[in-house]
Amino acid sequence: MATGVVFLLVGILGFVPGITTHYSDMTFAGHHSMAKLLGIFMVSVLHNIVHLLFGIAGIAMARKWSTARTFLIGGGVIYLVLWIYGLVIDQMSSANFIPINTADNWLHFVLGVGMIAVGVVLGRSVRNSDAARA
Repeated sequence: MATGVVFLLVGILGFVPGITTHYSDMTFAGHHSMAKLLGIFMVSVLHNIVHLLFGIAGIAMARKWSTARTFLIGGGVIYLVLWIYGLVIDQMSSANFIPINTADNWLHFVLGVGMIAVGVVLGRSVRNSDAARA
């Protein structure tokens, strides 16, 4: 639930002038967006929408252990793929449609590893509590 709420909050904050610098230079998508959340992480309308959708999915999937674990591990894998994508593309090319910068890349790596780790630990906790009840 907490992960979903954070993603939802980040998606909302990406649309707030002041918290997002160069807000007036935000584009729908692409590397031309100069808007940066907290002055660090590149954002666009598309990028913010992705965060909002990820947040909604996380909150909805937090209702059951199994779906929460699926969200965390699956989302972590998505973020690791996005990290690799960010490393191999030219950030000034049209391939950078999200857009992402170096700070985003490393945040995606930390999110990916962290979400997978929490999902794995969550799965162990459920299995251990099931074994204790048996």
